[in-house]
Amino acid sequence: MNRLGIDLGGTKTEAVVLGPDGAERWRRRVPTPSARYEDTLAAIGMLVDAARQAGHAPFSIGIGTPGSLTPAGVMKNANSEALNGRPLQRDLVALVGQPVAMANDANCLVLSEATDGAGAGAPVVFAAIIGTGTGAGIAVHGRVLTGPNGLAGEWGHNPLPWREPDEPAPPCYCGRRGCIETLVSGPGLARDHAARHGGALTAEQIATAAQAGDAPCRATLERHAHRLARALASVINLLDPDVIVLGGGV
Repeated sequence: MNRLGIDLGGTKTEAVVLGPDGAERWRRRVPTPSARYEDTLAAIGMLVDAARQAGHAPFSIGIGTPGSLTPAGVMKNANSEALNGRPLQRDLVALVGQPVAMANDANCLVLSEATDGAGAGAPVVFAAIIGTGTGAGIAVHGRVLTGPNGLAGEWGHNPLPWREPDEPAPPCYCGRRGCIETLVSGPGLARDHAARHGGALTAEQIATAAQAGDAPCRATLERHAHRLARALASVINLLDPDVIVLGGGV
């Protein structure tokens, strides 16, 4: 049977159909309408319908999501805040008319990398997603650590360590200030550049300008690299992982 995998991100939602041999048969990406829960459901349903209309059904469906499901079946800790408190898996099953497997996107990443990716065969793998949000997963001997509350790897909601005197501590949707996610994510990078240098550049535009020699953009990327290094140093002090994998748009 074919397999349909969907990556539900804060900025984009991408679907791919893999055949029984693992070969890619179909792929499509759409912007994530993250402001309204119902629009997010509709976007996922549209991708499932498009894969069916392309002639790839029947297939199983698996979705990687920001945040995670509680034992009660509702989402929590998603940087796409419209998902929080919502029964996403139940609503998708009703919408697409078949079972839907669901897991935290960073846990999906670390399992993939620890199985046949950059961390294949390594005893301890830490995999971070740095994009619209900032999260991570941990795999030990090929098994994902989740914890009783599904919080293992929620690295982005630790405070940025070794904070410098002039370093900002932006508010986070979790209710705290100065979380790693607020400074290391794509929006955090853009916000930091605007505060220091003005303008309204995206993270991608900042990177492009830095490569072209723009001094303020290069300075922004250097601050970002230093913050990321400090954030990962705290992981090394705690886990001492054999492999650290970085993923995500940033």
